[in-house]
Amino acid sequence: MAEVSREEILHIAKLANLELKEEEVDTYLLHLQDILDFANVVNSAPTEGLEITIGANENCNVFRKDEVKQETSREELLQNAPEQERGMFKIPKVIQ
Repeated sequence: MAEVSREEILHIAKLANLELKEEEVDTYLLHLQDILDFANVVNSAPTEGLEITIGANENCNVFRKDEVKQETSREELLQNAPEQERGMFKIPKVIQ
């Protein structure tokens, strides 16, 4: 199991264009080391005798025909709209 060095943290921060404060380096060092330690635990899990799987279960998509069941008029669609204008939903302006 390899230890992450301060120089590696600073190099990664530089590559990611992050400006780390000196007191943040130790925190990032611990977090990255924890992530790498967990990855090593996962990599060392026993997998002998397990079947290869692509997904967690055997479910598949169930498709139905694309059929029009009931046509709804514009008036019916707009009847519960808080505001409408020229046959459309009127919404508050969100961009100045």
